[in-house]
Amino acid sequence: MLNFISVIILSYLFGSIPWSLVIGKVFFHKDIRTEGSGNLGGTNAGRVLGKKVGITVIILDALKAFFSMLLASYIAKDAMIYAGLACCIGHCFPIFAQFKGGKAVATSFGFFLGIATFTNHQYFLQFFLPLLVFLVSLYLCRMVSLSSMIGLGSGILISFFIGNPPSITLSILVLWLFVVYRHRANIERIQNGTESKIKWMGKSLWEK
Repeated sequence: MLNFISVIILSYLFGSIPWSLVIGKVFFHKDIRTEGSGNLGGTNAGRVLGKKVGITVIILDALKAFFSMLLASYIAKDAMIYAGLACCIGHCFPIFAQFKGGKAVATSFGFFLGIATFTNHQYFLQFFLPLLVFLVSLYLCRMVSLSSMIGLGSGILISFFIGNPPSITLSILVLWLFVVYRHRANIERIQNGTESKIKWMGKSLWEK
C-alpha cells in the first residue's frame, strides 16, 4: 500500500512539472502564461515560443505519463493505470505553477503509450490508432482542440475493440471526459466559429 501511494504522489508531482513554463523562462525569458492563450500546453508554447519549442514541450509532456507508468511498473504494478491518470491530473493542476496547467492532451497520449508498452505489446494499436485519428482530424480541420478530443475519444472505442481490460477502457473514458471538460472554452469557440487554427499546415480541406 505504501508503494502504491508513493507512486501516485510521485506521478502527480512529475506531471506537475510545467515544461513550457520552464523552457520559456530559462531560454526565452518569457512567461507563456501571459501570452497567447495563457495555457501551459504545447500548442501555446508553439504559438508563443516557436514550432520547435512547441514540439519539444509536447514530447516532454507525453513522456511525463509514460515515465510515471514505467516507475509504477517497477514499484507497484497495480498502481500503473492510476499513476498515468495522476500524472495527467498533475499536468492540469500543477503544484509547481499555482495549479494552473495545460489540458492533458499530450500527457494523455503518453498514457496511451504507457498502456501499449506496459500492459500488453499487442495493444500498440491503443497508441498508434488514436494518434492517426488525431493527425487526420488535424489535417481536415486545422484545430488542435477539436482534433485532440476526437483522437482521444477514438481511444475509448479502440480500447474496447482490441479487448483491453474493462478497467483500462473505463480509465480512458474518464480521462477523455476530463480532457473535454478542460476544453469547454474551446468547444464554445468551435460552436461560434472563432476557434484558432494552426497556420503552418495552410488552410483546412474545406477552405481550399
